[in-house]
Amino acid sequence: MRYFVSLGGASGSIYGIRLLQELNKAGHEVHLVVSEGAKKIIQQETTFTYNAITANADVVYENDDLCAGPASGSFPLDGMIVIPCSMKTLSAISHGFGDTLTSRAASCCLKEGKKLIIVLRETPLDLPGIRNMLTAKESGAIILPAMPAFYHKPVRIEELVDFIVGKVFDQLGLEHSLFKRWK
Repeated sequence: MRYFVSLGGASGSIYGIRLLQELNKAGHEVHLVVSEGAKKIIQQETTFTYNAITANADVVYENDDLCAGPASGSFPLDGMIVIPCSMKTLSAISHGFGDTLTSRAASCCLKEGKKLIIVLRETPLDLPGIRNMLTAKESGAIILPAMPAFYHKPVRIEELVDFIVGKVFDQLGLEHSLFKRWK
């Protein structure tokens, strides 16, 4: 399977990094874009280097490269995940404003009926953000806020992160053992 992952400029970059690791481990072909905002946040929130992150991808693009494969609806993808997704990127996606590779590829996924998973990491939510989520959902996106559960009795932060990554895997129809399921 071939997936396009966009690490966006919202807090929660560890979600995207962990998703990359798990997709890579499962043997999927991963195409990646890391926004400029994400590059800064990764430095603030994690100990990962850019090179360590991109090592989990088969192909890496710049977010201003609108000639990259994922910017075309004819580029074969099994799905796209924007993780974490900033409210700015959500707005661009929900309104079809394809000014970056992320927002253009997301529009292509929506118009081609491919899976688009948007993992928001924002709280509290304002009314424009809620409306943008509704518009994206009505357009066919899957809205998957980074809201970990606690029924699996997590002890470490990594377990909370793995819960969200597991939920992404669930939406992609991929098997995993990232968290203990509800009984």
